[in-house]
Amino acid sequence: MEMNNNVERAGQSRAAGPRHSILDLAPLELECLSVLWPMGEGTVRDIHRALTATRPRAYTTVMTIMDRLEQKGIVARKKVGRAFLYQAKLSAEEARLKAVEKIVEGFFDGSPAALAAHLSSLGGVAREYLPPAPAAVDAPGTPVADLPTQNLDERLL
Repeated sequence: MEMNNNVERAGQSRAAGPRHSILDLAPLELECLSVLWPMGEGTVRDIHRALTATRPRAYTTVMTIMDRLEQKGIVARKKVGRAFLYQAKLSAEEARLKAVEKIVEGFFDGSPAALAAHLSSLGGVAREYLPPAPAAVDAPGTPVADLPTQNLDERLL
């Protein structure tokens, strides 16, 4: 009987609300959310169908992932007929903002300016991760050093 009470209490604490950071999600959990956000709400079948377009996955895998997201408090679900209808508890924009806030707090001592300085200092390193910049139309032979640079607006961070 004692064990059943512990299991019951554990289930109640799971449903209390979002406990995990968006950065703590596994890649497939984030993929499922990325599919769910534009839908607004959807069933496992809807999410599975959208994910299968890019990479085949088992229906039961998607079902497990959505159940885990609900247990973590990231999505809400309600029974509709025989299926569950899932809805994200935070928007994609809210998730991005929370992720950036966590990065700023964890790596930049809470300073958005420090993050902006870090990103602008990457220079050539950042180019390894970004697609090549389009060539300047007006001056095809202009050296990169002579092209105007754009400063980051700290108000956006």
